Amino acid sequence: MEASLIRSLEVQCRVVGALLLRELITRFGRHGLGMLWLVLEPMVFTLGVTALWYFGKMHTVSQLPIAAFALTGYSSLLIWRNAASRCAKAVEPNLALMYHRNVKVIDLMLARVLLEIVGSTASFAVLSVVFVAVGLINPPRDLSLVVGGWLMLAWFAVALGLTIGALSERSELIDRTWHIVTYLLFPLSGAAFMVDWLPVAGQNIVLWMPMVHAMEWLRHGYFGSVVRTHESAAYLTLANALLTLVGLALVRDAERRVQPE
Repeated sequence: MEASLIRSLEVQCRVVGALLLRELITRFGRHGLGMLWLVLEPMVFTLGVTALWYFGKMHTVSQLPIAAFALTGYSSLLIWRNAASRCAKAVEPNLALMYHRNVKVIDLMLARVLLEIVGSTASFAVLSVVFVAVGLINPPRDLSLVVGGWLMLAWFAVALGLTIGALSERSELIDRTWHIVTYLLFPLSGAAFMVDWLPVAGQNIVLWMPMVHAMEWLRHGYFGSVVRTHESAAYLTLANALLTLVGLALVRDAERRVQPE
């Protein structure tokens, strides 16, 4: 039984890897910068936002350097927003692949969400190194907390991607409204504020959002004791676990509904 499980995992990893490469070529092609756009797209967006904040406002927000604040905020926003958006209606354009016995709905979604996580992570890492090298920001106070917060964000991105992707297969309305929902979630995501800056009533509202806890966790690692953070590892773990279970259940239901052409 153990050998069979390991064999199944190996097959699924190969399937997801092949789908990931196929998605890379389909989205970015083989010409010009090609697959480099996987990293350049989130990097250019984050750089643009950072430049607007840096030159359009004061160089500090509270006691925090604006470049580090924008980098942590918008890189974190992109990882879960893009992952969920790419998973929406992921099956329809790949329906012919469902003829292959080993290709499942979850494989299509995992390939897309992992692609976004890799791109966002590489962008965040490269920009962090560059900003530190040119003296725009200081190195993170606690790298282990930064990595931990980012991993929790990645977990949230996977869970959210599976949930939105599976729901979009049930109704086209989900795909159309999700993009609107992302704009509504932005002010509550923690990308443009610290929880400690809000009144108590506002804190009680935004702390229901799992991504806010991950954002606070990440910034705790970046800024240390310069600012008070309000993350709860227990709440974030529970929220991610529950959302993952919901996502897996919905994906299983989508698997029964999807029929190859």
